[in-house]
Amino acid sequence: MEEMPFRIFVGVDWGDREHQVCSLIEGKPQQKRFEHSGKGIAALISWLMELCERQPGTVAVAIETPHGVLVDALLEHGFAVFAINPKQLDRFRDRFTVAGAKDDRRDALVLSSSLRTDPQAFRRLEPEDPLILQLREFTRANRDLEREHRRLCNQLRAQLNRFFPQVLQLSNAADEPWVWSLLERFPSPDKVRHAHGSSVERILREHRISRLTAAQTLEILKSPPLPVTEGVVEASTQHVALLLPRLRLVRDQRRQCEQHMARLIKEVAEAEDAQPGAKREHRDVEILLSQPGVGNIVAATVLAEAYQPLVQRNYHVLRACGGIAPVTRQSGNTRTVSMRYACNQRLRQAFHWWGNSVCHHEPRDHALYMAHRDKGHTHARAVRAVMDRRLNILVACLEHGRLYQADYTPQKTLDKT
Repeated sequence: MEEMPFRIFVGVDWGDREHQVCSLIEGKPQQKRFEHSGKGIAALISWLMELCERQPGTVAVAIETPHGVLVDALLEHGFAVFAINPKQLDRFRDRFTVAGAKDDRRDALVLSSSLRTDPQAFRRLEPEDPLILQLREFTRANRDLEREHRRLCNQLRAQLNRFFPQVLQLSNAADEPWVWSLLERFPSPDKVRHAHGSSVERILREHRISRLTAAQTLEILKSPPLPVTEGVVEASTQHVALLLPRLRLVRDQRRQCEQHMARLIKEVAEAEDAQPGAKREHRDVEILLSQPGVGNIVAATVLAEAYQPLVQRNYHVLRACGGIAPVTRQSGNTRTVSMRYACNQRLRQAFHWWGNSVCHHEPRDHALYMAHRDKGHTHARAVRAVMDRRLNILVACLEHGRLYQADYTPQKTLDKT
């Protein structure tokens, strides 16, 4: 890292209610505590301004949390903010105490002192684009909704297995809206006995289901029901009735999230053109979307969770943040290579989806995948190898400003060391 042009080093031990702050000026510490409130953060900013004599560019602030209102306020006022992984901070703490003692005052001192002596261990934070912030919130909300949708479908499936398993022959996962409409119209085996084909046909037509006819659907639904204890059908039917509106709500919210993500991706692409000196043949978002296996959800997640590495064309950071780069431990004659667990889990999931897709549709990626499988590697390990190649190609395409083409090989081969 280049020489630090700072004369004041500040460590902030962030808290939900209070922030412990330690400043180092010429090696002399000064401790203060501020409330986590608008008034408290304003007092913190005012105190730092007094220390640096209204020259925020001379102040470096170290903090564990790389986001939040406190970080935004510090960046907005021109202070240089640096983040550090909590595990690294724990190692720096051992310099100050061998007994394992820990308190807020010591942590603030460790942060400020470590930034002064070991700046290479810290990552400088930059003000985030409002569009990227919005995109990140929608991608994370969409992921939460996806999990909620799966949880509710599992509950519905469990209830149907208790008293109405015929429905699961129509849709084993019970996650299709037309099945929910059937259950609203015919909630139990008793109700379906007197069902007319016209009612079922109307539901199939509304949801554009062509793989089954009304007669086939009724034949499945009217098959002999399970013998259950008295009261089970009534209880399960009421439970299903509570689940169906929630399933529809989650489905609608997921659709809204996907629409917002598509709109924000377009706005991010348009914002690139508005930047000074940004006249390029192809925009970064277009290049990302041109990669095989990348749709709106994967593209939105990659942009939201790894925007800075993409802008910097930093292949090494990108593969490390997404868990693609392995962890090597070597001592003497012993050498082990293992999966990287400390990474951005949302980005890892997006890379896994991306790699899974190209393994099935791209001949070269499929050949690489099969080569790793033949060596005895697991599916996930083989997909990571494919994604390592894909990230190499993505960064090369970004550097050359070229859309991906199957017959185009980037001239620059990135070093993987």
